[in-house]
Parts: sequence; structure tokens; C-alpha cells
Amino acid sequence: MTIFQIIAVLLSLTAAFGVINYHFIKLPTMVGVMVVALIMASTILGLSHAGLDLRPWAHAVLDTIDFDKALLDGMLSFLLFAGALHLDLGQLRDEAWTVALLATVGVVTATATVGVVLWLGLSWVGVELSLPYCLVFGALISPTDPIAVLGILRQAKVPKSLEVRITGESLFNDGVGVVVFIAVLGFATGSGGNSSTREVGLLFLQEAVGGAVFGLLIGFMAYRVLKGIDDYRVEIMVTLALVTGGYALASLMHTSGPIAIVVAGLLIGNQGRKFAMSKKTRDNLDAFWEITDEILNAVLFVLIGLELLLIDLRISYVLAGLLAIPIVLFSRFVSVGGPIAAMRLRRKFGRGTIRIMTWGGLRGGISVALALTIPPGPHRDAVVTVTYVVVLFSILVQGMTVAPAARRWMDRPA
Repeated sequence: MTIFQIIAVLLSLTAAFGVINYHFIKLPTMVGVMVVALIMASTILGLSHAGLDLRPWAHAVLDTIDFDKALLDGMLSFLLFAGALHLDLGQLRDEAWTVALLATVGVVTATATVGVVLWLGLSWVGVELSLPYCLVFGALISPTDPIAVLGILRQAKVPKSLEVRITGESLFNDGVGVVVFIAVLGFATGSGGNSSTREVGLLFLQEAVGGAVFGLLIGFMAYRVLKGIDDYRVEIMVTLALVTGGYALASLMHTSGPIAIVVAGLLIGNQGRKFAMSKKTRDNLDAFWEITDEILNAVLFVLIGLELLLIDLRISYVLAGLLAIPIVLFSRFVSVGGPIAAMRLRRKFGRGTIRIMTWGGLRGGISVALALTIPPGPHRDAVVTVTYVVVLFSILVQGMTVAPAARRWMDRPA
């Protein structure tokens, strides 16, 4: 299939699923289209057992799309920029230490906790997975997914400080998560050699810190260009060039593209919005990126649902995924509770903060995409299936209940 045909299929399916959800299921759009996609995938699987095997056609389409590349090298830059564009830098600065701790210490703590506890528990469901591969799973599942968080948190109506804390963490923890994932995956596959702590530290500096510096540079360059223009059409094109060109350059320079785009988005969304744009430009820019964000989010959630057709659904792997759900939640509680408990010595947190951040730490497409980048081997299918089960639970159960849970917990003592 050509690129145009792939885009046509995805947009057509997303629109059709959106219409079905609007008329019959009536869930929030992103969750609803994913539910319809899951129903479609389950129907195809059921028909295959009844003698009408449509899986070869579905596999041909999905294999052409290449989920991990479509997300990590395509949609992610647009979605991250759209999310960062509306995050208030002043409010984020107030939460800087909390966000920094959760995005670094929290990710590393959760990775280790998930890996070790899952490794100890897998024998109960008859799945053999080495400790290094359990840590690989821990690394890819520990960072909260900014796409899932941003898409669903808007409806929760939590206090602004808590929303900024969760959103800021999810936007920045990808850089740390990717570094940890690369390091642990290299150790698990043997491709990383005898990587020292120093080499991992240098990788972190190159990816995370380098990405932030590069994001400031390209964001400032775009800001200067925007300041000299008063035509919203051209200014929107400048932001598109910033997102696509900046992400591509960051990848070529081996720095974190996600962090670079988040930093650039923060700069444009704050300094650029105040000093380089007219009201007409702001309104049109916001409308453009809002609809771009909504469409790409819907397409992504459709892809997550359809990935069911490519997952190894043997019973032991599904049971391992169900076992991993409470382990991931426990690790999230530990990785959030530790830093916040330490910071309570110096500042006050609202009621239910740890519980809300634990339940609101959603996992999404990025975790699935990272799992699909694991090289073929005896452990890959198990990790992919476990990841998929956890992500489905996170979006369908946590995502649908985070708003009422947040309201309930905020009314109780911390």
C-alpha cells in the first residue's frame, strides 16, 4: 500500500468508528473509537475460528503501517507539541522539583520495582521471562504516556496544580524512560556490551539534557521568526516546520526528539503566545493544533485497538498481563509516594494527591510502540502481550474512572 492509501484507510476507519461511537456507544471519542476497533478486531478473530479468515488482509494492512514507526517517528512530535503548547510555564515552574523527581527518580524506581516483582510472580502463571526482560518491560511501562494522559485528564477537572504536575511529568519522563529502556534492552539482548554507569549517564545527558538544549535553540529560532510575521497562515506553517524539522534533526543528532519538541512547545506556547502573536494568530493557531491533536489522538487509539490482531493471545501471556496490572499500579504508587512524601517536608500537597497520581498515571501507545521495537526472540511476544494488556486496562479502566475517582479522593483526607 502507498502512504496515501494507508492514510486513507486509517482516517476512514477512524471516522467510521467515531460515528458508531457517537450514535451507539457514547463514550469519550478517543476511548470510544478504540472500543469499536477492539470489537472489530475481536470479530475478525472470531470469524477466523468460524472458517472465514480475514486475518491475512488485516495483517497486510497493519504490517504496512508499522505501529512503532508510525507513532515514534510520526505522530508523536505533533501530539507532544500540541500538549506542551497549552501548558503554563509559570505553573510548571512552581511544580519543577516535583516534576523533575517524578520524571527521573520515579521512572527508575518504577522500572526496578516492576521488573523484580514481575520476575518473582511469573512462575505462578507458567511464563518464563528472564529478569533482564522483566526489567525491559519495567522500563517501557513505567513512564506515563503523555498522549493518553493529555487526552483523558482534561475531562477529570482536577485542581490546576495537580493537572500541571501530572501533565508535566508525562511530557518529560519519556526522555528518561527511553534512556533506561535502551540501556536495559542492550543488557538483555547482549547488544549493549558491558555498559557502565558512566556510559548510561552520558547517554542520559546526550538524550535528555541535549534534547532540552536543542529544544530551547529551535524554539527560540522559531520565536524570532514568528515575532517578525503577522500572518497566521505563515505562522502556523512555521510551527509545523518546527515540529517536523526539529524532531527529525533531534533524531539525527541522537538527542531526545520528544523532549526537544516539548521544550520548544513550551517556549512557543508561553513567550511566543505573549510577545510574538496577535490575537487572531493565537486563535487560529490554537484551533489548528487542537483539531490536529484530536484527529491524531483518535487515529492512534484506533491503531491501539487494531493491534489486537497482531498480539500473541495465548492464555499464559494474557494471565501474565493480568498479573502485571496490580504490579504496575503498585510500582506507580511507590514511585510517586516516595518523592512526594519526601517533598512534604518542604511544601504542602492537596488531598488525595498520591492516589490520584497513581490512578491517573496512564499508559498508552508509546509503551506498545517501545515493546514492538524489541528484536525478535523467545521473550518478545510475551513482553508485547503483557504490555498490551496493561495498556488496555490503563486506558479503558483507569482512563474512564480517573475523573470520578479524583473527585472522590479529593473529598477525603490525604
